[in-house]
Amino acid sequence: MLTVADAVAFLDAFAPPSGAADWDNVGLILGDSTTPLTRILTCLTVTSEVVAEAVDAGVELIVTHHPLLFKPVKKLTDATADGKLLLPLLKRGIAVYSPHTAFDNCAGGINDGLAARLGLTNVRPLRSDKPAALFKLVAFVPPGDLARVSDALFAAGAGHIGAYRECSFRTDGTGTFFGTDAANPTVGVKGRREEVRESRLEVVLPEASLSAAVAALRAAHSYEEPAFDIYPLRSLVGTSSGAGRVGDLPDDVMIADLGETLRLALRSAGMQYVGSRDGLVKRVAVACGAAGEYLADAIRAKADVFVTGELRFHDGLAAKAADIAVLLPGHYATERPGVEDLAVRLQAAFPTLHVTPSATERDPFGVLA
Repeated sequence: MLTVADAVAFLDAFAPPSGAADWDNVGLILGDSTTPLTRILTCLTVTSEVVAEAVDAGVELIVTHHPLLFKPVKKLTDATADGKLLLPLLKRGIAVYSPHTAFDNCAGGINDGLAARLGLTNVRPLRSDKPAALFKLVAFVPPGDLARVSDALFAAGAGHIGAYRECSFRTDGTGTFFGTDAANPTVGVKGRREEVRESRLEVVLPEASLSAAVAALRAAHSYEEPAFDIYPLRSLVGTSSGAGRVGDLPDDVMIADLGETLRLALRSAGMQYVGSRDGLVKRVAVACGAAGEYLADAIRAKADVFVTGELRFHDGLAAKAADIAVLLPGHYATERPGVEDLAVRLQAAFPTLHVTPSATERDPFGVLA
């Protein structure tokens, strides 16, 4: 029987929470991870309509792009907005998970989907992450110390790889040492060469955890002088490591034509723009949602046009002054297709489940004729 925890593990691996913005609230936000799972509903935002739909459909898990509970909550009652939204979910045991900004920028996430819908080539991050400095710590440990030393290293921050923790590799071998007159060996005697069974324990860790890990190793190891090596690792930045995307169209196109292609691809009700309708563009920067902070990145990337959901007035003026075009199909339009894509991805990963995007969710903004 599948549980909510199985879906959480899949989502954490697909869009690792470590890739989310510092201010974000991602992961399992509400619910019991041990709940048996048969139905999942995906949505852009948990609204009263989505809650009613989830309750009526008998789903056990809502995967929402926009998280719940951004701010601390002191009361959850039927007299508060949060309570009115969450109490029906709590009563029915419906869990809520949000990948939000981790989903925006992961491989196969929302911004990759936007780039694909526009047919962009040579796609790369609009704002690249600087990879964290990683190291490998290799310790040589007697069998009786192995569990204690590895637990100490994990507690000190070692052994994290992507969505997994407590990762290590162990091999058995033979260690040798010769204790001098100043030595006080834990095993064997000084004054002769000893051969002992030892395990080679390997863990990866960030530079920030090095000092704590070495201290933990020394404290947990029974040897007077533990033997260990530290190796710097080369970090590779993949094509999807970073925020937003920038790529090239196959040919130069007019802003108006690109806008119409985008409107149809995203089923947008309208399209705002900055720049000349007849202006030609080829390099396109994309950042879903409300991503005005990436305008400067688009300019640095020498993009001809910046595609995002919404933009502040003064950012529009800045774009005009910098001679970069902007297309604004709407916040909902840039992110809702990703929610639908995620439902397809979850259904493929869990064929026995029933996974659907919300049928009641709508863009709160309409267009008057």
